[in-house]
Formats: sequence, structure tokens, C-alpha cells
Amino acid sequence: MKQNSRRAKPAQNRKPAPASSRKPAPSSSAKRVTLPRALSKLGFCSRTQGEELIRAGHVSVDGRTVTDIEAWIDLDAASIAVDGKVVTAEAPVYLMLNKPRGLVTTRHDPQGRPTVFDCLKGHDHAHLSPVGRLDKASEGLLLFTNDTQFANALLDPETHVPKTYHVQIDTLVDDGVLKAMTGGIMQEGELLKARRAARLREGDRNAWLEIELDEGKNRHIRRMLEALGIETLRLVRVAIGSLVLGDLEKGAVRPLTEQELQALRRQSVPKASR
Repeated sequence: MKQNSRRAKPAQNRKPAPASSRKPAPSSSAKRVTLPRALSKLGFCSRTQGEELIRAGHVSVDGRTVTDIEAWIDLDAASIAVDGKVVTAEAPVYLMLNKPRGLVTTRHDPQGRPTVFDCLKGHDHAHLSPVGRLDKASEGLLLFTNDTQFANALLDPETHVPKTYHVQIDTLVDDGVLKAMTGGIMQEGELLKARRAARLREGDRNAWLEIELDEGKNRHIRRMLEALGIETLRLVRVAIGSLVLGDLEKGAVRPLTEQELQALRRQSVPKASR
């Protein structure tokens, strides 16, 4: 019988794929991560931004361009570069801003509107990002950091870090309205609920409420009040967990103290892990 002349190459002669482009299951090492996650952990950009940079061919690992967003790397051993410049971990930065009304929470606005980054002059850290958002008409406490792990923990729904707001409304309210907010209101198919709602002070025709949320849906408070036929006149975030806005002037920025930072870290641990 004539033997088939085509033979498979011995396994030992096959050229292995470069380590940074293989897609093994993640190892037990905490330092082995996907390339977009590595860029995020180093404080260079978000994972989504990292994926865009990788797909566009801007990222190299150990001198070789990588365009696979699922590539796994060893964060301790790999040399990552963006456009030829090696990415190194930045010193973590934690800032709080008293956001003025009228600023949008983004770095660049396509419509040319002023942004919260206009308040960060003198704090020129390239990879700072806001932790969550306040809409253009809202004011108060807004955090910025380049520590993506810290930011993600604060925003994780499982941690339930409370956020407290002082809200001026166009009417007086009774206990029934407050109970409706804490009980939950369906609005456009979505349940909107306050963790706590109380009257702060009242005038002849309007009132200030203190509302606490432990989740953050888009325009959460405004939509909840709209569903009750109430107009929001002003909305000011005054606290995130134990961190309070205090007497920080409008538009002013300051670093968090070590005590404030550690308190937020403790509060941003998922309840099941406490």
C-alpha cells in the first residue's frame, strides 16, 4: 500500500505563538490580565478606550504590535507601549470637585460646551476620569481619579455606596410623597427608588428635600420627581458615602485626605464580603 507522503510536522518543530497573543484561560496569578484590562490597571485609560487603541494598532507588547483585545499578558513581566511610548503605572490621584451648574461631565464635548475639566487647571493628570456623572444642571460633589479599581468599586451596584443630595422642588410635599419615593416609582418601565427621603426646610411655595440613593440610574432623582408631578429647581450632591462636600467653594478642587480615602475604600467593599 502506498503511504501518504504528507506528514504532519512533529509537535516540537512547530513555532509557538507569541505569549502575548495566545488566549489561554487566565492563570491563578492576579497579575495575568487581558491587554485592555492592563491599560486600565496602569491608569492609562478605561478598558473601552484600551480596546479602541488596540484595534487601531497603537499598542505593542514587548516590541510587537498587538491588535487582539483578548490577548492575555503578565502585568509584571510585559512591556506595554502606546504609540511607542512605554506605559508605566502613574501615582494614584484622588480629587474632589464642587461642580458648578452648567458644566458637562466629560473631557471633550462635541458641542463645545464647558466641561468639568475646565475646573481642573493645575491638576494636569492625563488619565484622570470622573467617578460617575452629574448632569449639566446638577451641582456638587464629583470625584476624579486615575485609579480605575477604586472608581469601579465605588460605582459597583453591589457595594451600595450611598450618595446624598439636597434637592429644591417647586412645591410643598407631605409624608405620602416621601413614602412613594422610598417605596419605588415605575417610570418608563424602570423602577426608581430612594434609599431615604426627608424634608430639610420649607418656604411658602417650595421646599428642600434630602434624598439618598444607593444606586445611580440616569437622571434618577429628576425622573422620580417628574413621575410625581414635581419639578426639580436645584439638585446638589452633598456626600458620597462618608465623604462630604463641606465648605469647598464652587468650582474648587482639592485632594482627598488619606482618612477620607480609606473610609471610602472600606465602604466600597461589597456587602457580602464585609
